[in-house]
Amino acid sequence: MKIWLISDTHGKHEELVIPDNIDMVISAGDGGTYKNPYQCKIDLDTFLGWFNNLPIKHKVYVPGNHDTAMEAGLIDEEIYQDVHIVKHEFIYIGGVKIFGSPYTPAFFDWAYNSTEKELVELWEDIPYDIDILVTHGPPFGILDMCQNVFKAGCKSLLKKVLEVKPKYHVFGHIHEDGGKEEQHGDTKFINASVLNLKYDHHNDGQIIEIIK
Repeated sequence: MKIWLISDTHGKHEELVIPDNIDMVISAGDGGTYKNPYQCKIDLDTFLGWFNNLPIKHKVYVPGNHDTAMEAGLIDEEIYQDVHIVKHEFIYIGGVKIFGSPYTPAFFDWAYNSTEKELVELWEDIPYDIDILVTHGPPFGILDMCQNVFKAGCKSLLKKVLEVKPKYHVFGHIHEDGGKEEQHGDTKFINASVLNLKYDHHNDGQIIEIIK
């Protein structure tokens, strides 16, 4: 199964080059942009409409910290019937085992922000034997360098990922490392952000293939 990975489109989704012969698309969040949930609703609905109509059989969306309208319950998710909107849960699609979660450490008080204590408990829900872990934010120290100043990843997430060893860990959130990947042990870590720090289109996402 060929899977297209994207994240952090922030209203620039129509600038992406959509690859051919893709079986699944996964977005790790931030289809929205604005902190005000009512402003966010406009661009998040626009993104989800585009996402829902992509000529790709399977579609998975894990919200991000800029998706304030979704956290506030302003998005009518039933409209987007072809999209699996995943909020901290396990799904099984076409033989591929996926766990997705929107939660991130506190980051300027946006959506799905959690304390470190809460995150330790949340990550306990990540199962073993999964093919793809999708979180909006990165684990600590892996493709998480924010403005070349500090590492913005989650320490407890890193510990859990190294324990459960998914084949892939896909995330976004930190634009500076978008389009990069690293292999650590049994897991390939992929930052799927498609915009750079200035919110300009930087890359068209990444493609992975899982044989089942």
